[in-house]
Amino acid sequence: MNLFKSLFNKKGTINNPYENFWAWFKKEESSFYRVIKEGGDIEAKVFDKLTPQLNQVHEGIWLLVGMQNDDNAELILTADGFVKNIVFVEELVAAAPTIPNWKITALKPPNEEPLSVKVDDYTFDENTLSFYAQEHPDKPDLIDIYITHTNLTEENKDLISQGVFLSIDNYLGELNTTTLMDHISLINPQEATKELIPFHKLKSYLVWREKEFVEKYRGSRHHTEGDHYSVLEGSLENGLPWVAAVNMDLLHWDAKASHPWITNIVIEFIPQSNGFPDKQTYTLLDKVEDNIMSLLKDHEGYLNIGRETANGGRQIYFACEDFRKPAKVLDSLQKENIPELKVAYEIYKDKYWQTFDHFSTT
Repeated sequence: MNLFKSLFNKKGTINNPYENFWAWFKKEESSFYRVIKEGGDIEAKVFDKLTPQLNQVHEGIWLLVGMQNDDNAELILTADGFVKNIVFVEELVAAAPTIPNWKITALKPPNEEPLSVKVDDYTFDENTLSFYAQEHPDKPDLIDIYITHTNLTEENKDLISQGVFLSIDNYLGELNTTTLMDHISLINPQEATKELIPFHKLKSYLVWREKEFVEKYRGSRHHTEGDHYSVLEGSLENGLPWVAAVNMDLLHWDAKASHPWITNIVIEFIPQSNGFPDKQTYTLLDKVEDNIMSLLKDHEGYLNIGRETANGGRQIYFACEDFRKPAKVLDSLQKENIPELKVAYEIYKDKYWQTFDHFSTT
């Protein structure tokens, strides 16, 4: 077994799939350009050809195309809001060669034009959208945004919600939409509990809050050597035993928000009758976890919170300063195709580590 090393070169960058994609694209780009410029069948002659090639690089990379101006076409590669795919989009675009008459863009950029989105018969612009931020004294770093639309009703809520999120994406750009807010709620203007703010001020508000957050936690680190771990035991609803090993020092840390990205790794195995792994599988699980920890180090901003094992599965938790490196490490683990194990993972924002509340109540 060659855990995590087979896909990485000395600099830790996955190169070959990116180079292969751009070599192929350069052979096809003239036909793509012609279809886009002439307004041809983009779905069949561009999307249907590009999508399988992108899937060979990494599943979950999507695309948008259009003419940037009279001479230049633009290819936008997007993660469609999925945090764990962002780094692969960014790396693929960073590896792109210069191609005449093409602009290659990573992630949907913010729209520089005044906001104007139309969904069905509803318009989303400065006249219809407003916002305010809800403060939480017990969670001062939480960015909780309430958006209003003048025409919102219970009957059209799904349609208005679609337009609001499309508007936010267009206005802020994909990366900011994904990373700068913790919660977004849609409410009727009459339900607002604070003064409504013009929508065009949302970006400056979020940039200010992000700057404040970064300065507050700049240099915040936690070295876990010497921390105290607790072993917790219990039973599931089906009666099978559950056991966890948790870093309790971290759970009582007062700077949790400095590591807001939770990485949850789920490893399924063939269990014994009690739901736990046999000795050989247990050794393999420990080896996988040790390899992950060797790459996601505490002093670099990746804190191992602990693990829990039950019912044919082990979950390993990290709280991270950034989401990019965990995505690469765990994507590499998935590609190992270890026959005895099935690996999945998710990365999401949880500044106050509410994911781990069940450890405190066990």
